[in-house]
Amino acid sequence: MKENTPDVLKKRYIWIKEHSAKEISPGFALEIIAEDRIGLMADIAFKASTLGCNLNYIQSWIEYDGLTHILIQVVKDIESGPLEEAIRGISSVHKVTLCPTYRKTYGKRVIILGGGAQVASVAAGAIAEADRHNIRGETISVDTIAVVGEEEIAQAVRAVGRLHRVGLLVLAGALMGGQISRAVDEIRNMYGIPVISLKMAGSVNGHSDLVVTDPVAAGVMAVMAISHVGQFNLLELEGNVY
Repeated sequence: MKENTPDVLKKRYIWIKEHSAKEISPGFALEIIAEDRIGLMADIAFKASTLGCNLNYIQSWIEYDGLTHILIQVVKDIESGPLEEAIRGISSVHKVTLCPTYRKTYGKRVIILGGGAQVASVAAGAIAEADRHNIRGETISVDTIAVVGEEEIAQAVRAVGRLHRVGLLVLAGALMGGQISRAVDEIRNMYGIPVISLKMAGSVNGHSDLVVTDPVAAGVMAVMAISHVGQFNLLELEGNVY
């Protein structure tokens, strides 16, 4: 790993490495379907706080039928019944369903960005390795998107910091630098997200925590890096090129 690794990255990585997704995901989730209106989210949050429920994740979107779907996750392992009943009593709410949390279902995430062919190769290695770990009880998911253009890739890299449950980012391409390198610095320093990149032209390799020549191996190493049972540890590497 790089000598100038930010403290926030070290602390966050150690936390991710030491815990499985299932160990760090007590609590439950509720999916709420309601008619959209001003104050709906405030009413839900008020009901939760009144019952002593600490919300650690909220997601909302509007479906094809115009109804709002809201997912809330409660951090503590408490009974869900009182909160379910309270939310059902809120004006405009149609349905409330108890669900497992995203962390329990999809676990830690490896995000892969870049050129289509390279992304596919990295994903092949990551998915194969995640399968090996998940059979043994871990929950590691792999998300990919092929992105073209310096500005577009840089925007995608910055957006990784705003995603839920991200363990690590892999950059797969033939040429990356400029805005992309600056975006890598931002997510490492602001969010503590480590970055693996394929060996490529451009400056991004000098900003990544690990540079891997083989794309399939990069995918395997990305999963191993965030696995709590895998022996591979980014912080223990000498240098950053392999």
